Amino acid sequence: MTDHKHPMAARFRGFFPVIVDVETGGFNAETDGLLEIAAVPLTMLENGDLAPLPALHAHIQPFEGAILNPAALAFTGIDPFNPLRGAVPEKDALKHMFHELRKLQREAQCNRCILVGHNANFDLQFVKAAVDRQNLKNSNPFHPFSVFDTVTLAGLVYGQTVLAKACFSAGMDFSNEEAHSALYDAEKTAELFCLMVNRWRALGGI
Repeated sequence: MTDHKHPMAARFRGFFPVIVDVETGGFNAETDGLLEIAAVPLTMLENGDLAPLPALHAHIQPFEGAILNPAALAFTGIDPFNPLRGAVPEKDALKHMFHELRKLQREAQCNRCILVGHNANFDLQFVKAAVDRQNLKNSNPFHPFSVFDTVTLAGLVYGQTVLAKACFSAGMDFSNEEAHSALYDAEKTAELFCLMVNRWRALGGI
């Protein structure tokens, strides 16, 4: 009988890679507000290359009692209470995102999602803190501590650790005006991750 297992399931030991970026009201995942989240799942093309799928994205209402550091807000340019943001409650945003990611993970026959990020542990800690606040542990698709960090990979491949500089070294466009939006940064990180993994494969890696 022919094994028709999805090739993504074999590439990362059963993990389904999802690029995640968050924008926040500070650096403390336990106390500072999660204001924006974007997730870019990946697929594997017929030739074995990785490619991004459409992003999932949400502006998030700060949880009750969240700290919003003025310096962090000035850096990101986010006004958490601007009604034009279309922000939704944290629990609603994460439930929808997790549902869609689990569906894609199952379709790829993978066992669990793995968070890919630029300084990935920062993003993972904010996701985990929000999961705990909203009692979403059973629906959280991400591995609790394993990540793929594009800082490390870009340092290896291009000698760069800053996202913009790594993208430029990779021959990608990068807009500093659009940066620090979760959606833009996640999409650029996904493009960079795919480029590095595909380059490794072209050089004879798996």
